[in-house]
Amino acid sequence: MSQAKIVGTGVYLPGKILANADLEKIVDTSDEWIVTRTGMKERRIASEKETTSFMGIEAAKKAMEDAHVTTDQIDLILVATLSADYLFPSTACLVQAGLQAEGVAALDIQAACSGYVYGLSIAKAYVESGMYRRVLLIASEKLSTITDYQDRSTCVLFGDGACAAVIAKEGKGFVIEGVVLGADGKQKDILHMPAGGTMLPASRETVEQRLHFIKMEGKEVYKHAVRRMEAAAEQCLQQIGCREKDISYLVPHQANMRIIESLAKRFEVPMEKVFITIHKYGNTSASACGIAFDELVKEDKLQAGDKVLLVAFGAGLTWGAAIVTKEG
Repeated sequence: MSQAKIVGTGVYLPGKILANADLEKIVDTSDEWIVTRTGMKERRIASEKETTSFMGIEAAKKAMEDAHVTTDQIDLILVATLSADYLFPSTACLVQAGLQAEGVAALDIQAACSGYVYGLSIAKAYVESGMYRRVLLIASEKLSTITDYQDRSTCVLFGDGACAAVIAKEGKGFVIEGVVLGADGKQKDILHMPAGGTMLPASRETVEQRLHFIKMEGKEVYKHAVRRMEAAAEQCLQQIGCREKDISYLVPHQANMRIIESLAKRFEVPMEKVFITIHKYGNTSASACGIAFDELVKEDKLQAGDKVLLVAFGAGLTWGAAIVTKEG
């Protein structure tokens, strides 16, 4: 059975830049403190019109152009996001309307920062089963709308942006060889947004207590992130019969430079083979891996046969790893 592959990618990033120097004027922090602890120097912030669906649509157009396909050749639209335009309808439906993809199936994926890798697994399954020929995968986040700019421990971390990929059997690109996913709902409280859902509906009290923003226990998240991503990546290597030395590039979730360095050391990937965008965009959640992968591809650093390991971790908890191989 022929395997699904990524045959086109695209990215959309807002023009506005929020640098560490700007954050120094908002909260009690410093450029040195942020860079030392996270590796971040700046992040992109979307304007009012740059909604999650808007950014996703723009990234999707670029991915379809890159894949040389038109909207009427897309059979399914997947949108990975935790910052949806609405609780309902799905952001995927809004993207479908914006692309004028009449009648095309559309659904959201909520796996937080692991959304892109989760989406690759779903697209791979649909394409390889023969149910759909081409899947448009989008990951888009407007985290600035749920970031508390009074909380110096979290407001330095997050940015906005979107990525997209076309997954199909036809065309030349990157074969999705293996995907490993995982989750642990028992750890839901270490990274979450407390209010706004049915458990804690919006009220005057929830707004006053700032419960509609991201809350995170940094040390616990760090501990789980390193362990879970290492395990998923190792399982993915075993799944396709590869070893660490077979990996040409590592594209990790862009959450924290210390986590990235730990993963690189574990998998014996030199830092020059670790693709990093964290200094430019911060953590863009579901879209982070896809944005980095698109930049790696567009820089034309990859040769035929090169294997790229993508690995992510996010709220849920969720995590995942995927290995894609460049075709000759």
